[in-house]
Amino acid sequence: MFDVKIQKKIVEFVHAKPRTVQEIAVYLGKNWRTADRYVERIMEEEGSLASRTFREGTRGALKIVFWNNVERIANTEFQERLLQRILDGRTKEDFSPLDVYQYVDAKKRSAFLETQAAESARVEQDVVSLFKSAKQQVMIFSGNLSWSHVVQGKTKVVDVLEELARKGIAIKILTRVDVASMKNLGVVQEINERLGREAVEIRHCEQPIRCVLIDTKHARFKEVKYVENYKAGELKENTSIFYDIYDEEWLEWLQKVFWHMFRSAIPAPRRLETLKSIQKIRFLG
Repeated sequence: MFDVKIQKKIVEFVHAKPRTVQEIAVYLGKNWRTADRYVERIMEEEGSLASRTFREGTRGALKIVFWNNVERIANTEFQERLLQRILDGRTKEDFSPLDVYQYVDAKKRSAFLETQAAESARVEQDVVSLFKSAKQQVMIFSGNLSWSHVVQGKTKVVDVLEELARKGIAIKILTRVDVASMKNLGVVQEINERLGREAVEIRHCEQPIRCVLIDTKHARFKEVKYVENYKAGELKENTSIFYDIYDEEWLEWLQKVFWHMFRSAIPAPRRLETLKSIQKIRFLG
Protein backbone atom coordinates (compact mmCIF):
# COMPACT_ATOMS: atom_id res chain seq x y z
CA MET A 1 0.00 0.00 0.00
CA PHE A 2 1.14 3.52 -0.81
CA ASP A 3 1.07 5.40 2.50
CA VAL A 4 0.06 9.05 1.98
CA LYS A 5 1.73 10.09 5.24
CA ILE A 6 5.04 8.59 4.13
CA GLN A 7 4.65 10.31 0.76
CA LYS A 8 4.20 13.66 2.50
CA LYS A 9 7.26 13.03 4.71
CA ILE A 10 9.42 12.27 1.67
CA VAL A 11 8.23 15.35 -0.24
CA GLU A 12 8.90 17.65 2.73
CA PHE A 13 12.29 16.02 3.39
CA VAL A 14 13.43 16.49 -0.22
CA HIS A 15 11.90 19.96 -0.51
CA ALA A 16 14.34 21.17 2.15
CA LYS A 17 17.32 20.06 0.04
CA PRO A 18 18.29 17.32 -2.44
CA ARG A 19 18.70 13.86 -0.87
CA THR A 20 20.10 10.50 -1.85
CA VAL A 21 17.71 7.56 -1.83
CA GLN A 22 19.79 6.11 0.98
CA GLU A 23 19.23 9.27 3.08
CA ILE A 24 15.48 8.97 2.46
CA ALA A 25 15.58 5.29 3.46
CA VAL A 26 17.34 6.08 6.75
CA TYR A 27 14.93 8.96 7.43
CA LEU A 28 11.93 6.67 6.94
CA GLY A 29 13.46 3.67 8.65
CA LYS A 30 12.92 1.65 5.46
CA ASN A 31 15.28 -0.24 3.17
CA TRP A 32 16.71 1.34 -0.01
CA ARG A 33 14.36 -0.50 -2.39
CA THR A 34 11.24 0.54 -0.49
CA ALA A 35 12.37 4.18 -0.37
CA ASP A 36 13.16 4.08 -4.09
CA ARG A 37 9.71 2.68 -4.88
CA TYR A 38 8.10 5.54 -2.96
CA VAL A 39 10.21 8.10 -4.81
CA GLU A 40 9.36 6.57 -8.21
CA ARG A 41 5.65 6.55 -7.33
CA ILE A 42 5.71 10.22 -6.32
CA MET A 43 7.55 11.12 -9.52
CA GLU A 44 4.99 9.26 -11.64
CA GLU A 45 1.81 10.38 -9.89
CA GLU A 46 2.38 14.04 -9.06
CA GLY A 47 5.71 15.11 -10.56
CA SER A 48 6.79 17.04 -7.45
CA LEU A 49 10.08 15.13 -7.30
CA ALA A 50 12.73 14.32 -9.88
CA SER A 51 15.93 12.30 -9.75
CA ARG A 52 19.36 11.91 -11.32
CA THR A 53 21.57 8.85 -11.18
CA PHE A 54 25.31 9.40 -11.30
CA ARG A 55 27.70 6.68 -12.44
CA GLU A 56 24.67 4.70 -13.60
CA GLY A 57 25.36 1.06 -14.32
CA THR A 58 28.30 0.84 -11.91
CA ARG A 59 28.54 -0.47 -8.35
CA GLY A 60 29.10 3.11 -7.20
CA ALA A 61 25.87 4.43 -8.75
CA LEU A 62 24.33 7.29 -6.76
CA LYS A 63 20.70 8.35 -7.11
CA ILE A 64 19.89 11.92 -6.07
CA VAL A 65 16.28 13.02 -5.51
CA PHE A 66 15.39 16.71 -5.71
CA TRP A 67 12.41 19.06 -5.72
CA ASN A 68 10.93 19.45 -9.18
CA ASN A 69 9.74 23.04 -9.20
CA VAL A 70 7.01 22.84 -11.85
CA GLU A 71 5.87 26.36 -11.00
CA ARG A 72 9.17 27.69 -12.32
CA ILE A 73 8.76 26.33 -15.83
CA ALA A 74 10.65 28.81 -17.97
CA ASN A 75 14.41 29.29 -17.68
CA THR A 76 14.67 31.78 -20.53
CA GLU A 77 12.66 34.59 -22.03
CA PHE A 78 11.70 32.62 -25.13
CA GLN A 79 10.55 29.67 -22.99
CA GLU A 80 8.36 32.10 -21.09
CA ARG A 81 6.84 33.34 -24.35
CA LEU A 82 6.29 29.78 -25.59
CA LEU A 83 4.65 28.78 -22.33
CA GLN A 84 2.23 31.69 -22.49
CA ARG A 85 1.32 30.85 -26.08
CA ILE A 86 0.65 27.24 -25.10
CA LEU A 87 -1.47 28.16 -22.09
CA ASP A 88 -3.46 30.64 -24.17
CA GLY A 89 -3.95 28.15 -27.02
CA ARG A 90 -6.88 25.79 -27.45
CA THR A 91 -6.44 24.19 -30.88
CA LYS A 92 -3.42 22.81 -32.75
CA GLU A 93 -3.43 25.85 -35.02
CA ASP A 94 -2.47 27.99 -32.01
CA PHE A 95 1.01 26.47 -31.70
CA SER A 96 3.74 25.20 -34.00
CA PRO A 97 6.36 22.67 -32.78
CA LEU A 98 8.83 24.52 -34.97
CA ASP A 99 8.81 27.28 -32.34
CA VAL A 100 10.46 24.81 -29.94
CA TYR A 101 12.48 22.90 -32.52
CA GLN A 102 14.30 26.02 -33.74
CA TYR A 103 15.92 26.51 -30.33
CA VAL A 104 17.16 22.94 -29.90
CA ASP A 105 20.78 22.05 -30.63
CA ALA A 106 20.98 20.63 -34.18
CA LYS A 107 22.76 17.54 -32.83
CA LYS A 108 19.86 16.78 -30.52
CA ARG A 109 16.97 16.98 -32.97
CA SER A 110 15.68 15.57 -36.25
CA ALA A 111 12.55 15.96 -38.37
CA PHE A 112 10.80 14.45 -41.35
CA LEU A 113 7.56 14.92 -43.24
CA GLU A 114 5.13 12.68 -45.07
CA THR A 115 1.74 12.87 -46.73
CA GLN A 116 -1.05 10.86 -45.17
CA ALA A 117 -4.46 9.99 -46.45
CA ALA A 118 -5.62 8.06 -43.37
CA GLU A 119 -4.86 7.34 -39.74
CA SER A 120 -1.99 4.96 -40.46
CA ALA A 121 1.65 5.07 -39.49
CA ARG A 122 4.37 4.53 -42.06
CA VAL A 123 7.73 2.93 -41.42
CA GLU A 124 9.55 6.24 -40.97
CA GLN A 125 7.24 7.21 -38.12
CA ASP A 126 7.64 3.85 -36.36
CA VAL A 127 5.34 4.86 -33.52
CA VAL A 128 5.39 1.28 -32.24
CA SER A 129 9.12 1.44 -31.48
CA LEU A 130 8.67 4.96 -30.10
CA PHE A 131 6.18 3.78 -27.49
CA LYS A 132 8.04 0.55 -26.76
CA SER A 133 11.20 2.53 -25.92
CA ALA A 134 9.51 3.79 -22.73
CA LYS A 135 11.06 2.52 -19.50
CA GLN A 136 9.19 4.53 -16.86
CA GLN A 137 6.61 6.96 -18.20
CA VAL A 138 4.71 8.12 -21.26
CA MET A 139 3.10 11.56 -21.37
CA ILE A 140 0.79 12.40 -24.26
CA PHE A 141 -0.45 15.84 -25.31
CA SER A 142 -3.45 15.04 -27.51
CA GLY A 143 -6.30 16.84 -29.21
CA ASN A 144 -9.10 14.24 -29.28
CA LEU A 145 -7.26 10.89 -29.05
CA SER A 146 -7.64 10.27 -32.81
CA TRP A 147 -4.32 8.39 -32.67
CA SER A 148 -6.15 5.63 -30.76
CA HIS A 149 -7.12 4.22 -34.17
CA VAL A 150 -3.63 4.40 -35.70
CA VAL A 151 -2.29 1.14 -37.11
CA GLN A 152 1.33 0.47 -38.09
CA GLY A 153 1.50 -2.58 -40.32
CA LYS A 154 -0.76 -5.00 -38.45
CA THR A 155 -0.11 -3.50 -35.02
CA LYS A 156 -2.62 -1.20 -33.34
CA VAL A 157 -0.97 1.59 -31.37
CA VAL A 158 -3.56 1.23 -28.61
CA ASP A 159 -2.46 -2.42 -28.16
CA VAL A 160 1.13 -1.26 -27.67
CA LEU A 161 -0.11 1.20 -25.05
CA GLU A 162 -1.84 -1.65 -23.23
CA GLU A 163 1.37 -3.68 -23.35
CA LEU A 164 3.21 -0.82 -21.63
CA ALA A 165 0.46 -0.47 -19.03
CA ARG A 166 0.71 -4.17 -18.20
CA LYS A 167 4.43 -3.69 -17.56
CA GLY A 168 3.63 -0.99 -15.00
CA ILE A 169 4.80 1.95 -17.10
CA ALA A 170 2.92 5.12 -16.11
CA ILE A 171 0.80 6.56 -18.92
CA LYS A 172 -0.76 10.00 -18.61
CA ILE A 173 -2.79 11.81 -21.25
CA LEU A 174 -4.06 15.37 -21.67
CA THR A 175 -6.89 15.58 -24.19
CA ARG A 176 -10.22 17.18 -24.91
CA VAL A 177 -13.06 15.20 -23.34
CA ASP A 178 -16.32 16.16 -25.00
CA VAL A 179 -19.14 14.76 -27.12
CA ALA A 180 -16.93 14.55 -30.22
CA SER A 181 -14.11 12.62 -28.52
CA MET A 182 -16.17 10.14 -26.49
CA LYS A 183 -15.69 7.23 -28.89
CA ASN A 184 -11.93 7.68 -29.04
CA LEU A 185 -11.82 7.99 -25.27
CA GLY A 186 -13.74 4.74 -24.95
CA VAL A 187 -11.09 2.89 -26.97
CA VAL A 188 -8.32 3.99 -24.60
CA GLN A 189 -10.35 3.54 -21.43
CA GLU A 190 -11.01 -0.09 -22.35
CA ILE A 191 -7.38 -0.68 -21.38
CA ASN A 192 -8.21 0.31 -17.81
CA GLU A 193 -11.29 -1.91 -17.84
CA ARG A 194 -9.29 -4.92 -19.01
CA LEU A 195 -6.54 -4.32 -16.45
CA GLY A 196 -8.94 -3.53 -13.63
CA ARG A 197 -7.13 -0.33 -12.63
CA GLU A 198 -6.47 3.20 -13.88
CA ALA A 199 -3.31 2.23 -15.75
CA VAL A 200 -3.87 5.03 -18.27
CA GLU A 201 -4.73 8.31 -16.53
CA ILE A 202 -6.62 10.72 -18.78
CA ARG A 203 -7.57 14.30 -17.95
CA HIS A 204 -9.59 16.88 -19.83
CA CYS A 205 -7.65 19.81 -21.21
CA GLU A 206 -8.05 21.85 -24.38
CA GLN A 207 -4.48 22.61 -25.38
CA PRO A 208 -2.57 23.12 -28.66
CA ILE A 209 0.33 20.62 -28.37
CA ARG A 210 0.36 17.29 -30.21
CA CYS A 211 3.26 15.38 -28.73
CA VAL A 212 4.41 12.14 -27.13
CA LEU A 213 7.04 12.43 -24.39
CA ILE A 214 8.91 9.22 -23.60
CA ASP A 215 10.52 9.38 -20.14
CA THR A 216 12.82 12.42 -20.42
CA LYS A 217 14.70 10.87 -23.33
CA HIS A 218 12.63 11.58 -26.43
CA ALA A 219 9.76 13.83 -27.51
CA ARG A 220 7.97 13.60 -30.84
CA PHE A 221 5.77 16.48 -31.97
CA LYS A 222 3.34 16.28 -34.85
CA GLU A 223 2.14 19.16 -37.00
CA VAL A 224 -0.34 18.83 -39.87
CA LYS A 225 -0.53 21.21 -42.81
CA TYR A 226 -3.89 21.11 -44.62
CA VAL A 227 -4.25 22.04 -48.31
CA GLU A 228 -7.42 24.06 -47.66
CA ASN A 229 -5.52 26.44 -45.41
CA TYR A 230 -3.20 27.56 -48.23
CA LYS A 231 -3.59 29.37 -51.52
CA ALA A 232 -4.06 27.25 -54.63
CA GLY A 233 -0.80 25.57 -55.62
CA GLU A 234 1.07 26.29 -52.36
CA LEU A 235 0.55 22.81 -50.92
CA LYS A 236 -0.33 19.81 -53.09
CA GLU A 237 -1.32 17.36 -50.35
CA ASN A 238 -2.11 17.33 -46.67
CA THR A 239 1.28 16.99 -45.03
CA SER A 240 2.35 15.81 -41.58
CA ILE A 241 5.64 17.03 -40.11
CA PHE A 242 7.24 15.12 -37.24
CA TYR A 243 9.80 16.76 -34.98
CA ASP A 244 12.00 14.57 -32.74
CA ILE A 245 13.80 16.18 -29.80
CA TYR A 246 16.41 14.53 -27.56
CA ASP A 247 17.73 17.58 -25.70
CA GLU A 248 17.45 16.95 -21.94
CA GLU A 249 16.88 20.61 -21.04
CA TRP A 250 13.97 20.97 -23.45
CA LEU A 251 12.51 17.61 -22.48
CA GLU A 252 12.50 18.66 -18.82
CA TRP A 253 10.82 21.92 -19.81
CA LEU A 254 8.16 20.01 -21.76
CA GLN A 255 7.59 17.68 -18.82
CA LYS A 256 7.04 20.67 -16.53
CA VAL A 257 4.56 22.14 -19.02
CA PHE A 258 2.68 18.83 -18.98
CA TRP A 259 2.56 18.65 -15.17
CA HIS A 260 1.48 22.29 -14.96
CA MET A 261 -1.61 21.55 -17.06
CA PHE A 262 -2.23 18.04 -15.77
CA ARG A 263 -2.47 19.01 -12.11
CA SER A 264 -5.38 21.38 -12.66
CA ALA A 265 -7.10 19.34 -15.39
CA ILE A 266 -10.36 17.47 -14.71
CA PRO A 267 -10.13 13.63 -14.56
CA ALA A 268 -11.79 12.09 -17.63
CA PRO A 269 -14.16 9.79 -15.65
CA ARG A 270 -15.64 12.80 -13.82
CA ARG A 271 -16.02 14.72 -17.07
CA LEU A 272 -17.63 11.68 -18.74
CA GLU A 273 -20.19 11.28 -15.97
CA THR A 274 -21.28 14.87 -16.57
CA LEU A 275 -21.49 14.28 -20.32
CA LYS A 276 -23.55 11.13 -19.88
CA SER A 277 -26.12 13.11 -17.90
CA ILE A 278 -27.06 14.89 -21.13
CA GLN A 279 -30.23 13.34 -22.53
CA LYS A 280 -29.84 11.16 -25.65
CA ILE A 281 -26.07 11.65 -25.76
CA ARG A 282 -25.70 7.87 -26.11
CA PHE A 283 -27.21 8.11 -29.59
CA LEU A 284 -24.54 10.51 -30.87
CA GLY A 285 -21.82 9.24 -33.22
